[in-house]
Amino acid sequence: MTTTGAHQDSAGDTARSWLWWGRRRSVVLDVGLGLLSAVECALEGVRFADTSALPVPLGVVFGLIAGSVLVLRRRWPASVVLVSIAITPAEMGFLMGIVGLYTLAASEAPRRITGALAGMSLVGTLIVTFVRTRQDVASADFDPGPWYVPVVSLVMSIGLTAPPVLLGLYVGARRRLMESLRERAVSLEQELSLLADRAEQQAQWARTEERTRIAREMHDVVAHRVSLMVVHAAALQAVALKDPQKAVRNAALVGDMGRQALTELREMLGVLRAGEDAAARAAEPVPLAAVGAAAAAAAAAAAEDGPSLADLELLVEQSRQAGIAVELMVHGEARVYRPEVEQTAYRVVQEALTNVHKHAAGAKTWVRVAHRGAEIAMQVENGPSDRGASDAGLPSGGNGLVGMRERVSALGGVFVSGPTDAGGFRVSAVLPMEAPAASSA
Repeated sequence: MTTTGAHQDSAGDTARSWLWWGRRRSVVLDVGLGLLSAVECALEGVRFADTSALPVPLGVVFGLIAGSVLVLRRRWPASVVLVSIAITPAEMGFLMGIVGLYTLAASEAPRRITGALAGMSLVGTLIVTFVRTRQDVASADFDPGPWYVPVVSLVMSIGLTAPPVLLGLYVGARRRLMESLRERAVSLEQELSLLADRAEQQAQWARTEERTRIAREMHDVVAHRVSLMVVHAAALQAVALKDPQKAVRNAALVGDMGRQALTELREMLGVLRAGEDAAARAAEPVPLAAVGAAAAAAAAAAAEDGPSLADLELLVEQSRQAGIAVELMVHGEARVYRPEVEQTAYRVVQEALTNVHKHAAGAKTWVRVAHRGAEIAMQVENGPSDRGASDAGLPSGGNGLVGMRERVSALGGVFVSGPTDAGGFRVSAVLPMEAPAASSA
């Protein structure tokens, strides 16, 4: 929330009106205590004037001025205690001394100052009480003994000094503890707000990653199958009248391609529904947990049910049937990789062949797969189109190479693509067998 200028003006007026108090009840309390102290000191000033041979009005005025200093106890507590110590010989200001010691002990004043002033007040009260008690005992008709005056003086001085100091220390410590707890609560609230914002950002990131993965899968499934269907449909149109048997075969291939595309789309939609059901069944209504569970379930299911390296032969054969001369070469001993590695390798080859169908129809193509010690490498290279046509007229969104690079980079691999000196195009990728180490936050 922002503070407006009017709010600042009103806050400034309040601060100027109440000076250092800040709250109205603090003003009322301190003014009331000051009045009581002034009345007390004025009454005690009458007795002080009689014993000191001073005019009574002078003693009353002196008492009123000295007692009213208690109003400043919150602003200058040490000064109030010093005034109370100064007027102790006049036997006035007991209320001021008690309240002043309490306020000083509860304030943020250094402990050495509090201890020094409390000790001075104790000594002053002890001396005055000792003298007054001794005078009273001397004028009495009985002799209580030599111990009476010191004991009574010590008890009275401690009783007037120790309780307010101890109570002030307790109240000050409790006040500082409450302020510390309040600051800690505000800090925790800010940390929780930051954590909530971070969780929302992570949830948004997870949703974006899942949408990107789904779009990539849809592109791989639809683009390749539909591209082959378009190629076969064009061939079917060209040979329908000249070679009816070949036209029948092309029509059968188009049907097979359509059924395979529908099957893969159905499997993908089933994975998405399963992920949505898992998110809906999540007990905690946390966006990050729901999205994370859905994304993890969808990714795991897609990796297990997706294509693998064993399907490369069929993939290459489909491209051959579409009229492209494709040669598959496998180097090294085949082994079983992680599902996501095999699926990514298959998708890279599939997308590369799809680009050949789109942009280099009829070009000679080589698919090379190499099983190495701790990685698998694949390369799809095509020459220039032997038909003199650089584009088959298929639509392209320009996301094929981007999707392949994202797939390979997500597994910690390397992806390179670009034209060759012979006028063709080459796509190369290397995937590690092990999962990449997670970077520390």
